[in-house]
Amino acid sequence: MVADTSGADRARVPFLSLVPFLLIAFGLAWGIISLYLFLPDQMIRTFGQISGEHPLFFLAVYAPAIAAFTIVTYTGGAAGLRRYLRRLLLWRCSVAWYAFLIIGIPLLYFSGSAMKGNLFGEPVPFKSFQALIIAWAFTAIKGPIEEFGWRGLALPLLQRKLAPLWAGLVLGVIWGLWHLPAFLLSGTPQSNWSFPAFFTGSVAVSVIVTPLFNRSRGSILLPMLLHFQLNNPLWPDAQPYDTIAFIVAALAVVWFNRSTLFRGEASVTEVIPASLPRDTPVPEYSTTRR
Repeated sequence: MVADTSGADRARVPFLSLVPFLLIAFGLAWGIISLYLFLPDQMIRTFGQISGEHPLFFLAVYAPAIAAFTIVTYTGGAAGLRRYLRRLLLWRCSVAWYAFLIIGIPLLYFSGSAMKGNLFGEPVPFKSFQALIIAWAFTAIKGPIEEFGWRGLALPLLQRKLAPLWAGLVLGVIWGLWHLPAFLLSGTPQSNWSFPAFFTGSVAVSVIVTPLFNRSRGSILLPMLLHFQLNNPLWPDAQPYDTIAFIVAALAVVWFNRSTLFRGEASVTEVIPASLPRDTPVPEYSTTRR
């Protein structure tokens, strides 16, 4: 169903907004990491050693969200930004998807850990419940914030031109490459990981999250929950074998969602949803491609 509301067309984020989005997302994140790569002494002397908890690392992580907020506000103003943020309230989806988010993702990590041979060899990572809560809080305000950009803006725009499967694959390649500089810099969480495995896993995860995104009518909340689960500090270190588990999961998701992943009729293509009265049921997003 196409939402017919006044001002909706004026607040429609154009497809070419992908260009400034990527320039900001890559420019800010890669710029910060590149300064540490090429001017390490000056950066450490001025800002301190980079780490996963450093404010500049958070700024780099937030780059996709900053890019999305900038473009949405420029296009739709404050009202458009409020409507965009309303997508955080979209939570309805099938029980199967919630089961995957809550139970399936941990199982993928534990199966990867079993393949790695450290399933029962690693100690409990937290000595107290308070330490776990703090770790969860840091996890929630780091990686999941990226989803304001990746699934909040980039995926709907890509789905205007591509079927959901191909849009997910393209976004997965972009998403994986965006992380590359962090693998080159000691002190970052990614510096101890294998980039080829991470890159492949990112593409697989992007394929997985695409039908979840469309089934939830463009929710930003559910991709954020999935991203949180990917980084949940409770799960064992399964690198790089967790990539195999996620590839298998992605193939299963494609098979079970083959009726919608290869066609665009059910894909969400709007970044800023229509403004609706509070007592009006939320309609389906426009699937028109432009």
